[in-house]
Amino acid sequence: MWHLIRTRLWVAVAVLMTSIAAILWVMGPGRDGKPELGETAVASDGEPEAKPLRTDKRVVTDEERAELLQRAQVWRSPATPVDRAAFDDVNLGELSCKFKIDDLGGTTPKFDCELETGEEIRIKYGNGPEAPAETAATRLLRALGFGADNVTLVHKLRCFGCPKEPFSVMKAVEITRAEPLLERVVNYDSYEDFEWVALERKMDARPIETEKLEGWSFFELDAVQMAKGGAPRAHIDGLRMMAIFLAHWDNKSENQRIVCLGRDWPDDASCPKPFLLLQDVGASFGPTKMELDAWEQVPMWEDRASCTVSMRSLPFGGATFGQATITEAGRQFIGKLLTQLSDEQLTALFASARFGEQRGLLLPVTPVADWVRVFTQKVRAITDGPACPQR
Repeated sequence: MWHLIRTRLWVAVAVLMTSIAAILWVMGPGRDGKPELGETAVASDGEPEAKPLRTDKRVVTDEERAELLQRAQVWRSPATPVDRAAFDDVNLGELSCKFKIDDLGGTTPKFDCELETGEEIRIKYGNGPEAPAETAATRLLRALGFGADNVTLVHKLRCFGCPKEPFSVMKAVEITRAEPLLERVVNYDSYEDFEWVALERKMDARPIETEKLEGWSFFELDAVQMAKGGAPRAHIDGLRMMAIFLAHWDNKSENQRIVCLGRDWPDDASCPKPFLLLQDVGASFGPTKMELDAWEQVPMWEDRASCTVSMRSLPFGGATFGQATITEAGRQFIGKLLTQLSDEQLTALFASARFGEQRGLLLPVTPVADWVRVFTQKVRAITDGPACPQR
């Protein structure tokens, strides 16, 4: 027993010392100097920058949250008609930011930083599939009128004060609680450069949480009531179909968000416009994240005759999704939205998200045309066939 305890103590000490040494090493000399910073905060959808967002969360009671769910919407008519949505020329060339020390969840390499304007953003980097998958998924959702964050690809990012491997450093810092040490060794006169990163801006809306619960689960969509001002059933069904379309199986509650639309929400009043959005859709086009063959095999329907859907074939049995029946109005609603997208738009969607690029020496390159083919194939699975049974 003593041998086991001693071994574990030595391991803990080794992890701590290794982490501290790693922090000191990666925060070393770096590349000094402050050349031109490149582009600063730009609206990636071409819209002018609005006044600063209020993105601090609002904590409500369980009862308030239940009432907000009843009144929640899930879709808004997009500002640009779907058939004119532009997906090309939406990436940024160069950007600079200042490293921020923040806790990071998940396993995808990421870090937080601050633009010259003071805006705090999240950066996902590396050659993995999550950044392009989330870029394409969020652009598609936003173009159709559903809620999602704004994810933009940046060709070259210069991060002042960044470690050589920021995600690994922050994970080591979290484990060892070495934030004070890291704060002392950050050198904002040095920088690290990254290529083709994903910049994430939160949707312009204030998050709503309770003391114990963040976000919402798909089974809670049954709580939305049109009679109390909530979304119509067709919109709810459309959101369900989009989740299946993207293979959004990683749908634990924190990967969806309840927000309040608009900038004016008095502290002594209930949110006038509650809205439900998909927050983290990086595990899309899979289910193994951006894998065409796997995505093609994900069925749109569990049973087409009864218009029953589920995610039971996906990881974790679909997590919070469960089984649901789609109304004919819902099938028509989502089908009409998706069929407005042309092959040219879809080509731009996948190409701008870099779906056709090499992602690793041993991974095959999947042509953008094949992604377009499977996309249209899935749309036909929704629109073709008889009407859904009346209920």
